[in-house]
Amino acid sequence: MNIPDLINPTWLAVPLFTALIFAEMFFARQRGGATFEPRDSAASLMMGFGNVIAGVLFAGIVGGWLLFVYQFRVFDIPFAWWAWIVAFVLDDFVYYWSHRWAHTVRWFWADHVVHHSSQHYNLTTALRQPWFGVLTLKWMWLGSVLVLIGFHPVMIAFVGGLNLIYQFWIHTEVVRKCPDWFEAVMNTPSHHRVHHGINPMYLDKNYAGVFIIWDKMFGTFQHELDDEPIRYGIIKNLGTYNPIKISLHEWLGIANDMRKAGNLRDAMMFLLAPPGWSPDGSRSTSKDIYERWKSQQGERASRPAPNEAPAE
Repeated sequence: MNIPDLINPTWLAVPLFTALIFAEMFFARQRGGATFEPRDSAASLMMGFGNVIAGVLFAGIVGGWLLFVYQFRVFDIPFAWWAWIVAFVLDDFVYYWSHRWAHTVRWFWADHVVHHSSQHYNLTTALRQPWFGVLTLKWMWLGSVLVLIGFHPVMIAFVGGLNLIYQFWIHTEVVRKCPDWFEAVMNTPSHHRVHHGINPMYLDKNYAGVFIIWDKMFGTFQHELDDEPIRYGIIKNLGTYNPIKISLHEWLGIANDMRKAGNLRDAMMFLLAPPGWSPDGSRSTSKDIYERWKSQQGERASRPAPNEAPAE
């Protein structure tokens, strides 16, 4: 099999990313529609730079592992035009589940929370990426699925890069809505704003990378509502622009909780249960927050209006 010599597409996209960020800043200054906080944007850019460095440092480990796994592939899938399309779609399907677990397993959330830590939503937020993704070990098992099927690691790395490039432009408030046919199938700024929201009804929704159809198929889709303005960030915002603290805070939180756990089961639950889990229920998971909100909505709906007599 002739393996094509491909460059990482995200590196080629850096000039485009830079141009779009400046364009968004200019548009926001002229017409509004996006907010920038200089220290927050600087932190996001530093996080993006650190992510690139980490990717270079650990590329040999991840690539070596995938090449090892490739020896045990089920099929020999060629570098044909149709294979690139299939690989791109299947990679996005795998990304959906990886992303979903990153919100529901605290060990994975410790890495992904970095991306959600900004209380602003603009194109610099797209670059706010973690430094220690290698610690999650997802690349050893979830990253191996398509390689075991028979897609070469080079192909998977390339389509994965295209997936990340697509996701850059959806981190904006400048684009409000796309055409209905596009909103129905593709991930858009509107859909992804919901994903970054901490409003109870928006929590843990819209995990898609490129195709929003996965969320619609698996029950995690939520429209952006005009009467529910999105609040960004995480449930307990950090109050810091320090990239090191942003990178490490949840890993340190896990270590501290496990150290204080009363038994092995609780220690493992602090690692593997959803973020917000605690043995005594003193903290709240996203599901807890949503259920409380839903209950409150039901109570409000059952209350009589001010000029309405209660039902007898």
